[in-house]
Amino acid sequence: MVEITGTALSLAIGGASSGKSRWAEAQAEATGLPRLYIATAEAHDAEMEAKIAAHKASRGDGWTTVEAPHDLAPALGRVPSGHVVVIDCLTLWLTNRMLADADLAAETDALLAALAACPGPVIAVTNEVGQGIVPEHRLGRRFRTAQGALNQAVAAQADRVALVVAGLPLWLKGGP
Repeated sequence: MVEITGTALSLAIGGASSGKSRWAEAQAEATGLPRLYIATAEAHDAEMEAKIAAHKASRGDGWTTVEAPHDLAPALGRVPSGHVVVIDCLTLWLTNRMLADADLAAETDALLAALAACPGPVIAVTNEVGQGIVPEHRLGRRFRTAQGALNQAVAAQADRVALVVAGLPLWLKGGP
């Protein structure tokens, strides 16, 4: 476990169901700070409702959850001093913003500024989407490119970046 102090930014990146959310939560719990979970998922169907409920149940007590599927930067601006934050996840937030036809460059700039200004440590969770096949459809290719750019921007700003596979971190930046 890496000690997370001050206003450090950590990024947990990995494939779907790689254990990155649970790993990020364990990192936050290890700080001993009050924990804030910023959720970006929206439940548009029963499957997603069940997934969200399972995530909430697995976290257990001791977490305050803020739902921010679109307004992630403003949610970060309201984080109380002395809290550790898990953002789960940047991939769903980007999807939500793309489907809303948002200005992704402006949204990314606002997010990066909010991450830098957050008064406590932040652990952001995101999906690695560049190792799969080239999407067949234009929107899929646009998403893959936008997600890659967002991941690179957050990783560049982060103090620590871990590729999480099978629940285990491979440190790409910072770390133990």
